[in-house]
Amino acid sequence: MSALAKLFRTTAFKLALVYSIVFAVAASLVVMNVGRSVRGVLEDQIGETIDADIRGLSDQYAQGGVQQVVQSIERRIRQPGGDIYLLTTFAGEPIVGNVASLPAATLSSEGLVATTYQRPGEREAKRRAMARVFVLPGNYRLLVGHDVEEVERLRKILRQALSNSLVWLVLIGAIGGLFVARRVLIRVDAMSESAAVIMRGDLSRRLPIEGSGDEIDRLAVNLNAMLARIEALLRGMKEVSDNIAHDLRTPLTRLRNNADAALRLTGDPATLHETLDRVIAEADSLMRIFDALLTIARAESGSG
Repeated sequence: MSALAKLFRTTAFKLALVYSIVFAVAASLVVMNVGRSVRGVLEDQIGETIDADIRGLSDQYAQGGVQQVVQSIERRIRQPGGDIYLLTTFAGEPIVGNVASLPAATLSSEGLVATTYQRPGEREAKRRAMARVFVLPGNYRLLVGHDVEEVERLRKILRQALSNSLVWLVLIGAIGGLFVARRVLIRVDAMSESAAVIMRGDLSRRLPIEGSGDEIDRLAVNLNAMLARIEALLRGMKEVSDNIAHDLRTPLTRLRNNADAALRLTGDPATLHETLDRVIAEADSLMRIFDALLTIARAESGSG
């Protein structure tokens, strides 16, 4: 397995990637909510501006009739901006305005509506706008609106910025995950190498500790304490084994010598009997030693 594949398989990298994706999703939801809120605020502002325009033009109609409204609209449409105006007869015949065409249903709609329109002399696709229609005395229809192309452009910029940010966020999270995973993997490999040496019989070897106090260090400290305990127990077992071998060697030697002497005796039966008694005594001594060892083993295992 390659080093990069090992990094991808580490828990640290997977967690970092998952956290990055979760954070990206959460951030996208927040930004989408902000986008909707911004759009709502802008539409409210557009609606308030349209209502103020309608009130102003209605006042001018009350003061100077339709002619004063026409003059006011002509002044306004000469100014740059996204405001749209259209004054028509009740039948829909245009009188003045900067709108060349719009859906027929718009003029009969009530309240603030989203619509499309086209300015005079323009050939491109229809623009989008928010508009309100107000009926003036004398059966005139007054449409006042505002172009929302700028709002839509801002929304597109926001969506694009969000998409780019999410890509960068996931990418940075993945790079950070690789960095963290590589650092963890180096420590795990060092611990695995030490464990392999210990498995080959070197119980004096210990797992490396960085001193950071993190969970890996705490695990290494506990494992090192366990290894020290095992090493001490094995050292004690070796000492006990050496003592047992020494304690058994003497009676076994005497037992062998007595048995050898008994084989060489060919005369006095009493002497032979005495020699065999010594052999039996040495055998009994060995049995007592083995019984004592068995008792100790049972006591240490908790079964005695």
